[in-house]
Amino acid sequence: MSQEIAAAPDSIKAFDERLVQVSDNLPKRLKQCADYVANNKDRIAVSTVAEMAEGAGVQPSAFMRFCQILGFSGFSEMQRLFRDSFVGGWPDYSTRLHHLRETASGSPSALLAEFVDAGRVSLEGLLQTVDAQLLEQAVQQLAAARMIHIVGMRRSFPVASYIAYAFEKMAVPAMLHSAVGKLESHHAIREGDVMLAITFSPYSAETLDLVEQVAVRGIPVVAITDKSVSPLHKFGALTLTVSEVDFGAFRSLSATLCLAIALSVAVGTMRQDD
Repeated sequence: MSQEIAAAPDSIKAFDERLVQVSDNLPKRLKQCADYVANNKDRIAVSTVAEMAEGAGVQPSAFMRFCQILGFSGFSEMQRLFRDSFVGGWPDYSTRLHHLRETASGSPSALLAEFVDAGRVSLEGLLQTVDAQLLEQAVQQLAAARMIHIVGMRRSFPVASYIAYAFEKMAVPAMLHSAVGKLESHHAIREGDVMLAITFSPYSAETLDLVEQVAVRGIPVVAITDKSVSPLHKFGALTLTVSEVDFGAFRSLSATLCLAIALSVAVGTMRQDD
């Protein structure tokens, strides 16, 4: 498959944009590389190409080809971008968590320590993964809405419900879409409203369906998600990306909730000022 090689991204934001641009047209093995990188950008600065390739389930040569499609001469140049951008480096939490698992014998207190450490690492990375300009735009768009429609299913539901709670306390007009009883409520979304969608990989089909329905009607969408290649981008959503440490099926929500609270308070404050 022929790919036009562009100049290498010179910032993390440009890297994310390039990743979104190329992901949909990649063959299977290179798409695996894109998905792995999108979900594990914190590992790029501290891993070898062999480790990244193993994580993506491909040969190192395929991962090198992926780096070249992004515009880099190879993995070393891509790694240099992340090392230079994150002065001091991302915390190497993998080593610390591995040590905890090896020494704590799976006790409840050891599990607590793991999740505390995961939450701390997620919070430390939050300011590096959220674009301040996009955050400002999201607040302005939500604050100007006639009604904010909030949707977040499965493990995103705690975040969605907390935002709804915060908006209620700040007298911000908002509606939480929960799909309880399979009742559809998309008919309640009107012109002048904004949708706030929260979903993480593997993405909720119900959330994506609702976002697609409102996007085709021209309703603006603000999204909180976990990957720069999230399918929410396809619907023109103004997307805030937050990275969390995962434990298999369990995800730390520390950074996501922190972002959600900051977003909610900023929206409520802006509406009160107006």
